Amino acid sequence: MTRRHEEGPSQAEDADDIAVTGEDAVRIVTLNRPGARNAFSERMHRGLTQVLADLDDDPDVRAIVLTGAGDAFSAGGSLDDFEAKRIDFSVRRQSLRVARRLLDDMLNLRCPIVAAVNGPAVGLGCTLVTLCDIVFIAESAFLCDPHVAVALVAGDGAGVTWPHYTSLLKAKQYLLTGDRITPPDAVSLGMANFAVPDSSLMTEAVAFAERLASLPPQAVQDTKAVLNQLLRHSALLTLGQGLAAESQSHDTAEYAAVAARGSRRPADL
Repeated sequence: MTRRHEEGPSQAEDADDIAVTGEDAVRIVTLNRPGARNAFSERMHRGLTQVLADLDDDPDVRAIVLTGAGDAFSAGGSLDDFEAKRIDFSVRRQSLRVARRLLDDMLNLRCPIVAAVNGPAVGLGCTLVTLCDIVFIAESAFLCDPHVAVALVAGDGAGVTWPHYTSLLKAKQYLLTGDRITPPDAVSLGMANFAVPDSSLMTEAVAFAERLASLPPQAVQDTKAVLNQLLRHSALLTLGQGLAAESQSHDTAEYAAVAARGSRRPADL
C-alpha cells in the first residue's frame, strides 16, 4: 500500500494498491490495480480502510477525491478469491469483517469524499461510489451490482445505501438483475450528481472537492455526519442480516459453479 503526499505525478513512486496524491486540503486516493481493473484483493480492502483513516486523522485534509487507475473505477471483488471463500470459513468470515469495517469507516469519515467514477464501478466498486458524498461519473462509465448474477446476496452495503438514493422498487430492480446504470440514468435515479465528459472528470471532481475544502470545516463535517446518520441507521438495521445471508451464499451449488469458473470475469466488467 502506498501512501504518498506529493505535488504531482512527476513524483510518482512504484505503483501499489492504493495511491495518495495531492497536498494541502484536498487529497486524491486512487484504486491502483489497473491490470485487474482495480478489483479488490483482501490487501487492497484493508489498505483503503487504513489510507482513509490516516487522511481523516490529518487536520490539514478537508476533502478527498476517490478514483480508479486505468479504464475502470473498480471491477468489485476478485473472482480469484471465490474458491477460498467457499471452502474456508475463516477466510470468508475475515472477508466479511473487512467489508463491514470499510462501510462503517466510510460512513464515519469526517472529510467529504468526492467520487470520480472514471470507468465501470461494479459490485463493491459500485458500493464504494454510494458511500461517497458527491459523485461525478464519466460518460464512458457505468454502475452495476451483479452480486445475484454470481450467486451472492447483495449484503455487503448495497442494501444500506441504494434505497436512500433511488426508490425501493428501483433498488430491487437493479440489485436483483445486475443491470447496468448509464451515467444519465445514474443522475436521474439519484446515484450520481453529475455526468461529465471523460476528459473533464478529474478537473471537475477536484474543483468540487476544493470548493468543499474552502467552506467552514466544522459546518461541512458535521452536516455530513448528520446526513449520514440515516445511512448508519440503515446499516444497523440491515447490514448484519445482509452479511450473514451473503456468507450463506458461499455454500450454495450455484456459488460453487461460479467459483469453479475462477477469474473468468466478463471482459467488459
